Amino acid sequence: MAETLVERRSIDVVPDSERHGRAFSQFTLWLGANLQITAVVTGALAVVFGGDVVWSLVGLVLGNLLGGAVMALHSAQGPKLGLPQMIQSRAQFGVRGAVVPLLLVILMYVGFFASGSVLAGQAVGQLTHTGDSTGIIIFALVTGVMAIVGYRVIHALGRVASIICAVAFVYLGIRLLDRVDLSALLHDAHFSAPMFLLAVSLSASWQLAFGPYVADYSRYLPRTTSAKATFWWTLSGSALGSQWSMTFGVLVAATAGEKFLAGQVSYVVGLGGAGLIASFLYFVIALGKLTINVLNTYGGFMSMVTSVSGFRGQKVLSQRARTAYIALIMIAGTVVALLGKDSFLASFKDFLLFLLTFFTPWSAINLVDYYLISRERYDIPALSDPDGRYGAWRWDALGVYALGLLAQLPFLSTAFYTGPLVAPLGGADISWIVGLVVPAVLYWLVARRNTAHVPEATILPEPEPESVTS
Repeated sequence: MAETLVERRSIDVVPDSERHGRAFSQFTLWLGANLQITAVVTGALAVVFGGDVVWSLVGLVLGNLLGGAVMALHSAQGPKLGLPQMIQSRAQFGVRGAVVPLLLVILMYVGFFASGSVLAGQAVGQLTHTGDSTGIIIFALVTGVMAIVGYRVIHALGRVASIICAVAFVYLGIRLLDRVDLSALLHDAHFSAPMFLLAVSLSASWQLAFGPYVADYSRYLPRTTSAKATFWWTLSGSALGSQWSMTFGVLVAATAGEKFLAGQVSYVVGLGGAGLIASFLYFVIALGKLTINVLNTYGGFMSMVTSVSGFRGQKVLSQRARTAYIALIMIAGTVVALLGKDSFLASFKDFLLFLLTFFTPWSAINLVDYYLISRERYDIPALSDPDGRYGAWRWDALGVYALGLLAQLPFLSTAFYTGPLVAPLGGADISWIVGLVVPAVLYWLVARRNTAHVPEATILPEPEPESVTS
């Protein structure tokens, strides 16, 4: 069949005949996805909550590298298996048991879609001279169309955004440094362990949030693509982009503080200038948010299909069904954005951060299974068969997952729940560290006792009589 732009694959494995691209595509995609306003706000929070510039920057670097490494290990799975990220969870949790983390993934990405749409809606509203609500709706429609087209347009968007947003951030950085006494900020360093750990947690959590869908965007790479190349290009793009944005946020918060947080979009545009420059910056803000919101929509769509197909036995999705699933994600996210654009957003962000608690144990279990237990060997057809080698429910993994969740609670600090061990740690939230280490160790101890479900080599599905294209 002739190559088309619109993607036909969803949760089915990508055959070798349809693989394309280079590992470098992961760099441009994740650089573009992280050069955006929400990452700027995340970095600013490290200072707003009481940290100084120097140690906030060091903590953010450490968190981006640690969380980014975990995320990039997931990315390296894509070329090997040719599958979306979350469908791989069936090997650990069972064909139907994987729905447990999946439902939370869907909820989180609808939330991220909503929070991103609020900021992007402000920019689109300014560009089109309409209100924020109209801007949100326009932004959502563009996001939905791009997610429907799929993989190729997503990577093309990443390449464009990585260049345009980088140019804009260089310009904004120059404008900011004209207003900032950088030497004074760098000399005012006072180490505080809780504030340092907060900065680490902010950036690490930012990176870990990409884990449930990062392999979705590397699965079309040729199977011969080096795992190391995929890992390093993903890590470097994501860590560089996020650290760049967060550094800008730290410097802005150290000089503007509440003025920035009260109106992030307007402050950044005002920093850059007026007239055509302002219009360009509104466009850049919308473009940066578009890149990440398309990823959220596409990832949410994949997770929803994976959840439903585990019970229906569905392997291939029609274009009509694909459009319907993406429309559901888009509509749900837009409704939440419209309802929360004035007062709900701050508390909703706390809720989203709380949801991240549910993904660190999943990430730990998935990585330990892939790299240490199964050693990259999976029976791909069995991932769709509840009566196959992985079964419908794997209660040992689900039990470890539950223990991983419980282990985090004493260390968790959110607006609506604070664990008893947060105060002794000076208010620092280290739940994400516990959520990675405890389930990783427990799953390794449990899973290595019975590896009968692990095949001798990866088992691929039978070749299709006629392939479709991405």
